[in-house]
Amino acid sequence: MDALSLVALVAVSAAIAGAARRTPVPAPLLLVAAGLAAAYVPGVPDYTLDPHIVLPLVLPPLLHTAALDSSYLDLRANLRPVALLSVGYVLFATLAVGYLAHLMVPDLPLTAALVLGAVIAPPDAVAATAIARRLGLPGRITTILQGESLVNDATAITAYKVALAAAVGEGVSWAGGITEFAVAALGGIGVGLVLMVPIHWLRRSLREPLLQNTLSLLIPFVAYAAAERVHASGVLAVVVVALYLGHRSWQVDFATRLQEEAVWKMVAFVLETSVFALIGLQLPHVVRDLGAYGTGEALLYAAGVFLAVVVVRFVWVFPATYLPRAMSRRVREREPEVGLASPVIVGWAGMRGVVSLAIAFSIPVTVAGEAFPARNLVLFLTFTTVIGTLVVQGLTLPPLIRALKLPGRDTRAETLAEAQAQSEASRAAERRLEELLADERNTLPEPLADRLRTVLERRRNAVWERLGAANPVTGESADDTYRRLARAVIEAEREVFVRLRDERRIDDEMMRTLLRRLDLEEAAAYREAADD
Repeated sequence: MDALSLVALVAVSAAIAGAARRTPVPAPLLLVAAGLAAAYVPGVPDYTLDPHIVLPLVLPPLLHTAALDSSYLDLRANLRPVALLSVGYVLFATLAVGYLAHLMVPDLPLTAALVLGAVIAPPDAVAATAIARRLGLPGRITTILQGESLVNDATAITAYKVALAAAVGEGVSWAGGITEFAVAALGGIGVGLVLMVPIHWLRRSLREPLLQNTLSLLIPFVAYAAAERVHASGVLAVVVVALYLGHRSWQVDFATRLQEEAVWKMVAFVLETSVFALIGLQLPHVVRDLGAYGTGEALLYAAGVFLAVVVVRFVWVFPATYLPRAMSRRVREREPEVGLASPVIVGWAGMRGVVSLAIAFSIPVTVAGEAFPARNLVLFLTFTTVIGTLVVQGLTLPPLIRALKLPGRDTRAETLAEAQAQSEASRAAERRLEELLADERNTLPEPLADRLRTVLERRRNAVWERLGAANPVTGESADDTYRRLARAVIEAEREVFVRLRDERRIDDEMMRTLLRRLDLEEAAAYREAADD
């Protein structure tokens, strides 16, 4: 793939994702559909999904951004359901789907079928996060889906390696497979634990935001590569480091946080949009050379495998939800009551993604001089399962949630909690301010001291005002009107600075300094508006 083709992929994917925001269709689904349509358009470059690029170069930053946005405390509170899905379900799906595929497809060896089962076992981190974020699912369900998608890739990759070893005749026993899985998991966690503290110390020690953000971009690749070098799980190493850094992000300089948030949002957007487009563009590669299997026959097997994937997830989710509660009083006391809607949503939100395709493309073409059994069929079944889950489950999940009347987030309760937290913090800040002003070393002219007090009062009252009555004319709260007017005033100042530069009354360097101050003020106003 040349540079122009790569630029075209990113540009077109970004444009489609932007257009998707004006439609009811989630961006991942529209991107996949566009990739499918473009796959046979004359002149479109041949985009081959290379597992040697996707796994070490695309997966780590996507996992890193997802883990940074996750809550360590929420994941710890939901560790049991997350572990049952990310480890238990993936292993169960590998065996169950693999065995069912072996029964459905003639001449497909059980070892090759288990490789297929491992490949399509893990739901995708990008798909799960994107869909959950768009649908506004309740916090606990979102946490469980995000936690599952962060860890299940490590389970699936290890299960794939064990199944592949058995398929190539390396004689893997159950004990050997369990040992390899334990070494990979514990090793990945261990590498993450070793790296997270010195990386965080280095981030805090660096004083230059550009250097800190350069380090931030390198972190997921360093963690992944370090773990893979010792034959441990790079996925788990990335997740452990990112969860720790996200949990302690408040200890990093504010300028670094501002830049880092913008940088990672851009990186995640580019990678996510390109990845979903790439999924659709793989169609020519997976239908090529199906060998003894005709297209109609292969589609029949694809429908069977898709149904197996869907059914097996429900077979696991419902017992995993209710059996621990029935067997343990401690679980019933520690975890909230679970109705029928939650496991239905978790069971249906099992979209597969690019990781499954990347693993499938890494299956060797030959084994000991002979072709890997039904490799192209495995690729085809992986592709159709990914597309089927993204399209069928992705499109039907929103109406399913509406039909189940699943309660969304209580925005008023969240705003009230935010207001109470801000009020408590502002009171502490006011006490600290008065202590500082009482020291003669901190003497300020009264107007400046009053300005500091006004800033604190404004911050304390802003959230409470969002709970008040709206403006009868505009529908805005007083806080919304304040932010809108503040941005309009900032824009007026910006125009003056530009005019003064054009009149040569100030130079470009001074204009950029003045504009940066305004940009920081406007960014603060924008973040407040976005949080609302």
